[in-house]
Amino acid sequence: MEISRRAMLGGVAALAATGPAMGQRRGAAPGWFDRAIVIDGLGGVADPYGGEGITRMSDRAFAETMATGVTMLRDTVFPVGNVADPWGDYQKARDENASYLGANPDRLLLVRSAADILKAKREKKFAVMVGTQDSCMIGGELDRVAQLKKDGVMSVQLTYNNRNLCGDGALEPANAGLSKLGRATIERVEAEKLLLDLSHGGARTMAEGAAQAKRPLVISHTGARAVTDHPRNTADSTIKAVADKGGVVGVYFMPFLRIGSPARLEDVVAHVEHVARVAGEDHVGIGTDNGVLPQGTTPEARKRNDDYTAQRIKLGIASPGEGVGIYPWIDDLNTIDRYRRFAGVLAARGWSVGRLEKLFGGNFLRVYREAWGG
Repeated sequence: MEISRRAMLGGVAALAATGPAMGQRRGAAPGWFDRAIVIDGLGGVADPYGGEGITRMSDRAFAETMATGVTMLRDTVFPVGNVADPWGDYQKARDENASYLGANPDRLLLVRSAADILKAKREKKFAVMVGTQDSCMIGGELDRVAQLKKDGVMSVQLTYNNRNLCGDGALEPANAGLSKLGRATIERVEAEKLLLDLSHGGARTMAEGAAQAKRPLVISHTGARAVTDHPRNTADSTIKAVADKGGVVGVYFMPFLRIGSPARLEDVVAHVEHVARVAGEDHVGIGTDNGVLPQGTTPEARKRNDDYTAQRIKLGIASPGEGVGIYPWIDDLNTIDRYRRFAGVLAARGWSVGRLEKLFGGNFLRVYREAWGG
C-alpha cells in the first residue's frame, strides 16, 4: 500500500479548536500577525474533510486554513528517493497537484513570483509554492530543470536523506558531499532563477552546496545541530554560510529537535533562537514540515500515520527517530493557532514585532523575490 503525503495529511487533521477562529477575535482590531505575510517554508496542502479523490477543497478546510493566518505554504511535488521511474512519478504528481489547484481557483493561488504571494494576501486566497524535495526526477537530464519551471516548480531540493546522483543525503554514513553532477545541477537551478534548497542533505553536501551557490538559497526545514545532534539538523558553519549568501534557514516543528523524548515547544524556541543568533534575524524562518492544519490524534489517525511511517521505513527514507508510535508534530503546537501562539511565546521572550515579521515570512519573502523577481 502506498500512502501519499497529501493523503496522510488529509486523513489525520484534528478537529478545529473552539472559539472565534484561532486568530483575530470578533470585533478586535487586526494586529501585526493579521497584517503580516506569514510563510511556512515547507509543509503540505490537504483537506481532512474531503473524500478520497475529491479535488475541490471543502468550505470547512478552506476556512480553517485561512484561520491559521498563513499566507503561503511551500508544498512538495514528489517523488523522493531512488524510485524506479522518477520522471514518470514526477509527471503523475505534477498532474495531481495541477488538478487540485485547478479545482480551487477561488481559494488557492499558485506562486510563480513573490508578487503572487502579496496578491494572495490581498485577495484572501491561500498561496501555494511548489517545490521538489529531491533531484531524482532530474538525474543527469539537466534540461528537465527548465521543464520543472514551466510546470510551476519554483524550488529544487538537491537530496533527500539517501545518496542520489547529485550527492549524499543526511542518512549516508560516507558523507561524501556533492558530485560533479550536483555542482552542475546547482548551476542550472540558479541559471533558471529557481530557488536552491539544501534540506535533507548530508553535512558535507550542505556545506559544499552553500559554498557552490552564487545566489541566495534556503535550507527550508531543519534544526540546529549544535542544539540537537541529529543528522537532519544543520551545523552552525553551514547555517552561517547560507546566511552569508543572503539565504534563509527554516526551523521545523518535528521530533528531530530533541533526542530521547518527544520534542516540545521549548525545543522549537531553542532552535529558532539559536539559528537567529548564528545567522542573524534576517536569515531565519519557519518551515514546519507539517500541514498548516493540526494533525489528528484519534486511534484511526495515529494508525494512518503509523502506516505512512512504516512505508517510509520500508523504502529506506526514514530518518533516525522516525518510528511507529512516534508522530511528526509537536504536541504543544498541534493546533490551528500554532503560528500565532508561537509568535506570542517569542514576543513574551522579548522578540520585537519587526523581528517576528521577518521570522514568520518577511525573510522568506525577500529570498523568493531575489530568486524569482516580482
